[in-house]
Amino acid sequence: MGRVTDLVPFSTLLTDEGQALLATLRDYDPAQELAVASRLRREHPAALVTAALAQARLRQRAVAKFGADDAYRMYFTPNGVEQATRRSVAAYRAERFAALGVRSVADLCSGIGGDAIALARAGIQVLAVDRDPQTAEVAHANADALGLADLIEVRCADVTEIDTAAHDAVFVDPARRGGRGRIFDPEAYSPSLSWAIAAARTRPHAALKIAPGIPHEIVPAEAEAEWISDGGDVKEAVLWFGTSPGTVGATLLPGPRTLTGRGLPDPAVRAVGRFLYEADGAVIRAHLVAEVAEELDGGLIDETIAYITADELRATPYATAYEITDELPFSLKKLKALLREREVGVLTVKKRGSAVEPEELRRKVKPKGRNAATVFLTRVAGAPTMLIGRPV
Repeated sequence: MGRVTDLVPFSTLLTDEGQALLATLRDYDPAQELAVASRLRREHPAALVTAALAQARLRQRAVAKFGADDAYRMYFTPNGVEQATRRSVAAYRAERFAALGVRSVADLCSGIGGDAIALARAGIQVLAVDRDPQTAEVAHANADALGLADLIEVRCADVTEIDTAAHDAVFVDPARRGGRGRIFDPEAYSPSLSWAIAAARTRPHAALKIAPGIPHEIVPAEAEAEWISDGGDVKEAVLWFGTSPGTVGATLLPGPRTLTGRGLPDPAVRAVGRFLYEADGAVIRAHLVAEVAEELDGGLIDETIAYITADELRATPYATAYEITDELPFSLKKLKALLREREVGVLTVKKRGSAVEPEELRRKVKPKGRNAATVFLTRVAGAPTMLIGRPV
């Protein structure tokens, strides 16, 4: 999909005609796009209709991140929808900045303005900088559309040339995608992680958004490392400067609920008990499974697997509990027989430490019946194992 500027200037969508056209497309069905486009082209320029349809599709995709109220007032680029911070995560980060007493932030690599919007809504003055002219224009339109133009200044520039001395804090969200997809080397980010760290050190406070798979050993000693999940999905990691040096945390949204590391040794391996706990992804990425295991008085089923087992059920926001009914050596034949015997038709397949793909397993065991179950494909003390149970 091309940019809206491939066809007409983006500003055309901001005209009265463009706005009226977008309003008619709020709830349109993409499956009917050909018929809708044919009808609209009898009343509007074809290029404008094409651009409006592209924007309508982007808005529909953006609802999952921004909610309908914001998404249908905002403007997007394809990359902007893909890379923008989810509204709940951006709001949480903005609240952290506000709690630190930050009144102005230089938002570097601001994209379409997702974080800038959250910061402004927290009462923080924002300089939003992006080097792409189209993206900067869209960010400016979003600030206007949401009534935040007085708090957000958008600037099209190279972030490495921006003087941030007038701001209390910087927020850097480097590009982590290139022409070949995701970039895993932090020094290949644009700008590089080392540049972002240097920029962070110039201000009293800073936050750097990074990929959740970042190796712990490259986190600077003076930084706080925080992994964030939303609704159980890991969204990002953030390096905070000017907060709690050396701290490692996992924050779960909604909430927020934050688990802070205490430097505990790895939990002991023990036999599978009555309950199995699946730690939240942010907890696992932050290497805080030991803290959760201690809270649950549990241990690991294998020294390399992040499943916690315990004999008692204890409530925790940091892990999902399952009651285990069966522990079997890995065998598709045995699993198929057990599921048939228990009339299991709804089968949830989870895996950790197994090469078997969930869809492949479902296809082979062909679950059928009125009951539901969860099967964990994993290792127990090094042996390939199936654990069958149900959520508590």
